[in-house]
Amino acid sequence: MDHIIDEKDRAILALLQNDAAQSVDDISDQVALSRNACWRRIKMLEQAGVIKGRVALLDPKKVGAPLTAIVLIRTNAHDDAWRAAFQSTLGTMPEVVGAYRMTGDLDYVLRVRLADVPAYDAFYKRLTARISVSDISASFVMEEIKETTAVPL
Repeated sequence: MDHIIDEKDRAILALLQNDAAQSVDDISDQVALSRNACWRRIKMLEQAGVIKGRVALLDPKKVGAPLTAIVLIRTNAHDDAWRAAFQSTLGTMPEVVGAYRMTGDLDYVLRVRLADVPAYDAFYKRLTARISVSDISASFVMEEIKETTAVPL
C-alpha cells in the first residue's frame, strides 16, 4: 500500500519521532486536526508501513552497554548460503544493533553495543567461530557527537 505523505502527516511524524508516547489529543492539538482525524492518519501511516513501530529509547550506559564498536568486515564468500548464515548469526547476537551491506572496499559494517573491550573480544570470538570472514577489524567510539533515530522529513 503506497501512501502519499502530506504536510500534516510530516508534522505528525516529526512529533512521533520526537516522543511516541504523546497522546493523540496532544498531537492533534499541535497539528491543528481533530482527535479523530489525527488518529485516522496515524493508523493509516502504521498500516502503510511508514510507522514501523513505537519503541522506548534506552540509555546504553544505564543498561550496561556503554561501548560502541564499529566492526568492519570483508569476506571472500558472496553466495546466498553465506549471506543467509551471516544474517542468521547476527540475528542471534543482540549486541549487534546495526548491520549494513556496503559498496566499495568493505563488505559489511556492524554497529555493536557492549559493556567493555573484553565483551567485544567475546563477541569477536563468537562471531568468527560461526561465520567465515577474510578480514575483520573494529574501532571503538570515544564520543557520540550525534546519535538519532529520527529520519529526516
